[in-house]
Amino acid sequence: MSLIAQISDPHFGTERPGAVAALHEAIVALRPDLVILSGDVTQRARRAQFAAARRFVDGYDRPTLTIPGNHDVPLFNLFARIIDPFGAFRRAFGDNLEPEFENGDVLVVGVNTVRPSRHKNGVVSDEQIERVCRRLAQAREEQLRIVVTHQPVHVIREKDIANLLINHERAIAAWAAAGADLILGGHIHLPYVRPLGTETRRLASELWSVQAGTAVSRRIREGISNSFHVIRHEASRDRGACVVEQWDYDEGERRFTAGVTTPIRLGRFGQHPSPTGSAPT
Repeated sequence: MSLIAQISDPHFGTERPGAVAALHEAIVALRPDLVILSGDVTQRARRAQFAAARRFVDGYDRPTLTIPGNHDVPLFNLFARIIDPFGAFRRAFGDNLEPEFENGDVLVVGVNTVRPSRHKNGVVSDEQIERVCRRLAQAREEQLRIVVTHQPVHVIREKDIANLLINHERAIAAWAAAGADLILGGHIHLPYVRPLGTETRRLASELWSVQAGTAVSRRIREGISNSFHVIRHEASRDRGACVVEQWDYDEGERRFTAGVTTPIRLGRFGQHPSPTGSAPT
């Protein structure tokens, strides 16, 4: 079985020390095969904030796939934003802004949706969509196939529509046809799991949106505390299913505990989705 932890939007520079310590303990205990850090690693892309994030990642000592978010390029340092917008990110997490991970159970493809010319909105280009499709085409049948973006491809609140990834509809259709199972994102600090195929959006294969909350930042919204996701998949047992668990920070206990669980039947194996989680609609 492969176990993947998705943490997002830690916004180092606004981190809550108790949540940071609890998340470290949870990851060390879970020992995931991979940690996915889906952007907004820092609050203002400052050297000290990236250094704190790097220390956190090094502390739990697990493979980590990291993509940038819009907060990971300088906001006030216009010279750096124009000349070398991802410089601080690269120094902390390496030159590859679209990393990949693969083992026998899973294939994960990162997509950099940040555009330094935009303050907040993300974009996925036609070229990026096709690159992901080509990579998905190389996946083995039994692998869970995950695409990671920062901005969401699906929202559940009207006020978040403006945060949708630009060109997301083309990406959803193309990646579903290429056999993707999950699209992981962050950005809006609201955790939920939703199928992307609907009566008005017919897809070649079922595809799910997995949106993470903020892992450790005090920038929580609407009273929703810090959280992260755990994704479990075992190719040898049931290639047509995975489970997404939402782990929430318990303010009293000062630890993360498993909460909403969503079993997902993978539609590309001819099965129908059957969500049982209780996340908001």
